[in-house]
This record gives sequence, C-alpha cells and structure tokens, in this order.
Amino acid sequence: MKIINKVVLMFLAVFSLFSCKKDLVAVANSNDIVNGISTQFSDDKTEFDYLPSSTTNQIVKHDYYTLSYNEKYEQAEWVAYELKKDYVKNNSFKRPYFITDPKVTTGSADWRNYKQSGYDKGHLCPAGDMEFTKSAYDDTFLTSNISPQIHDFNDGVWNRLEQKVRYWAVKYDGLYVVTGGVLTDSKKTIGKEKVLVPKYFYKVLLDQSNGNGEYKMIAFLVPNEKSDKPLYEFVVSVDSIEKLTGIDFFPALDDKIENNLEKSADYKSWAF
Repeated sequence: MKIINKVVLMFLAVFSLFSCKKDLVAVANSNDIVNGISTQFSDDKTEFDYLPSSTTNQIVKHDYYTLSYNEKYEQAEWVAYELKKDYVKNNSFKRPYFITDPKVTTGSADWRNYKQSGYDKGHLCPAGDMEFTKSAYDDTFLTSNISPQIHDFNDGVWNRLEQKVRYWAVKYDGLYVVTGGVLTDSKKTIGKEKVLVPKYFYKVLLDQSNGNGEYKMIAFLVPNEKSDKPLYEFVVSVDSIEKLTGIDFFPALDDKIENNLEKSADYKSWAF
C-alpha cells in the first residue's frame, strides 16, 4: 500500500509540474497577443503600439499588414504596416486573382463589384511594397485591401506616391505606413454590395530610423482624380486627416510627441 501511495504522489507531482509549465508557456504566448492581434513588430516597439484607432472594432491581422475593416463601406478604413528597408525588392511575381478575405468576419466585398464599374481595384497596401516573398505579395490581393480608384489616379499620382514611400523606406531604413480612403465625404458607390468610392485617399508615414527616440511624420491627402502636381502639394497635417476620418493615428506615442508631429504640415525634413 505504501508503495502504491508513493507512486500516486510521484505521478501527481509530475502532473503538477507539467501543468505549471503549460500555464507558463500560455502566459508567455498571451503576452504576444492583444485582442487576437500579434504584438510582435520590431525590436523596440510592437505592431500594436503603432496601430491607429479603429472606428469599427473589426481589426484583421495578416502576416505583414493589419487593417480595420468597415463593413458599411465594404473596404478597410485603414491598412497599416511596417515597410522595412530589406522589404523593398523587385521580383516579377505572377499577379494572382483577387479573392475575398477569409479573416473578415462580416465578409469583404467581392471583386465583381468592380467589374465594368469604371474604377480600378486600387491597392491600399501596394503589391510593390510586398515583393520580398510570394506569400506577402499574394496577401495584397485580398479584397479587404482594395478600394475603387480612378485609373489615371491609381496609375498616376498615387503610383508616384507609392514609389516615393519605397524610396524613403530605403533612405530612412524603414517606415511605418498607414493608408486608406476618406469614407465620410462620398455617396458614390459601385456594385451590388455598394462599395463606396472615396473622393480622397491618404497616407500617413512615421519614421523612427535614427534610433535616438526622435520621430518625424508626414501625411498626404490626395483627391481621387488625375493630377500632375508635385507630391509635396498634397502634404497636410495628420490632425486634418484625423478630423476627416475620425481615426486617431499612432495613439500610443507620447502625447507631447504625437501632438507636435500631427499638427505640422512641414515636409522640409523629407527628401523630395
């Protein structure tokens, strides 16, 4: 009987240690998750730290970008990602078909809404920013990552801005990028699902490349139309975009730093 009791006690002790280890692992792993979103982003900051606020509470995490989906307007109100210097590649990947985003719980708009609409399926996170792997590239062809854009805008001034962002990502050793359409000032829609056609698109860029805790920020607000104007003519304050969209960009920044950066429309520290 004593031998049996000793065996039972030893079994209980081993089981207790195993359970404790599992709990510790679970706690460690849970530290990487906030509301289902991975917080692993970079050495000194986390992705969650740099995400804007969401007006819809439908945040969707993909491997290399995160978005806030707006079901009412059938597109993302913002797409946010880190564009590292070594992400900027030039690979000739075959373009995949656009597909709906399986992670959008309310269902992202079908690509057929764009068919014969007269509008391009305009990327928010550009495919050209994600050419470092085929899987990252393919993820940009989810319909949660597109918005209706006039062709001459998409292939013109917007393309110029995307190329400039990649140039800055290399020059400044990486950027944080937030992109979206202004969804509050338009009534034009396309397709059976009534996908909103924004009148304006924005980009907000945050640079922390110097490593000494200093930041710089720049924002663009560009009409969804053909334009040959130089890019600096579209520079606005982040505050002005926040008023248009109701989105708080980079809310985890220290308030004093955030307020100083977001009220400025100065672009002199950026190499145009």
